[in-house]
Amino acid sequence: MSKSILLLPGDGIGQEIMAEAVKVLDWMQAQGLTSLQRSEGLIGGTAYDQVGTPLPAQTVTAAKAADAVLLGAVGGVKWESLDYAVRPERGLLGIRKALDLYCNLRPAQVFPQLANASTLKPEVVAGIDIMVVRELSSGIYFGEPRGVETLPDGRQKGFNTLVYYTDEIQRVARRAYEIAGKRQGRLCSVDKANVLESTELWRKTVIAMAADYPHVALSHMYVDNAAMQLIRNPRQFDVIVTTNLFGDILSDEASMLTGSIGMLPSASLGDRSALYEPIHGSAPDIAGQGVANPLAMILSVAMMFRYTLDQPALADRIERAVNRVLDAGLRTADIWQTGMNKVGTAAMGDAVVAALTD
Repeated sequence: MSKSILLLPGDGIGQEIMAEAVKVLDWMQAQGLTSLQRSEGLIGGTAYDQVGTPLPAQTVTAAKAADAVLLGAVGGVKWESLDYAVRPERGLLGIRKALDLYCNLRPAQVFPQLANASTLKPEVVAGIDIMVVRELSSGIYFGEPRGVETLPDGRQKGFNTLVYYTDEIQRVARRAYEIAGKRQGRLCSVDKANVLESTELWRKTVIAMAADYPHVALSHMYVDNAAMQLIRNPRQFDVIVTTNLFGDILSDEASMLTGSIGMLPSASLGDRSALYEPIHGSAPDIAGQGVANPLAMILSVAMMFRYTLDQPALADRIERAVNRVLDAGLRTADIWQTGMNKVGTAAMGDAVVAALTD
């Protein structure tokens, strides 16, 4: 049965890097390796410019009907003066909510060819292969009540509510346990259970589930220590599962261990839907110049084949192709070093397609 995917190029460099991902999909289709029905929609600032909203109803309908969504990037200085309710980022948050995408996967892997690109010593980062599993649809970003109030004495009070229910914790922890079981079998749950009651519940809930996954070694770490340990000894981690706020921070920290966010994909998973996107932004300063790194977008396609389309062999194939291109010394500007062959967006995409042949 043919699967369907929705392409949302979005804003800035999203248009350019999506074109390179499509080259990979076209090659797979031409070789008869997969059969995918593709459609395209609007999101972000581009959608606002065309139809007056960052998340058109047609996009939501198409996303719900698709097996997976591929997203380029949203946002840019062009739209920063808009009202908060119609800024491009509201489109991204809106589609996550509409699809109930509660589990965010952020791999942080150091390609051996790029170990010298990290700001940390190569001997510290070499061999890093971490998966951060972030709860995505609950926690302090969504808790109520929230807001800013003016008090009788003229002072203002800003407040947010950190709330978690056991089922919200269980469903993301279940994903993390399953992923750890297919990797090195180590799961570290990160919380602040010594201070926050909501994350005390988080810890208790994750522990209660451990008996269902006897092949996974469970450990716990307070978030402040986890932030330090990611810098001190990042190779100690296999899979990290944590709350929305902590995951937002730690996954960005982990990504910088690798030397370039231009190399890192991500997945946002629900029970029926999934969205795949590079972790970088829309980079409006280089949009349209043909210099953006498309590898994170292409690796997001690999994640889609692995986690939604159930074709891990094709995911492996794409990842091998990326490694071959890096072995050949091809680099976009963000990962270029002296002695390497600097190439643009399209040339990098073409090189990956050429390297797909086993």
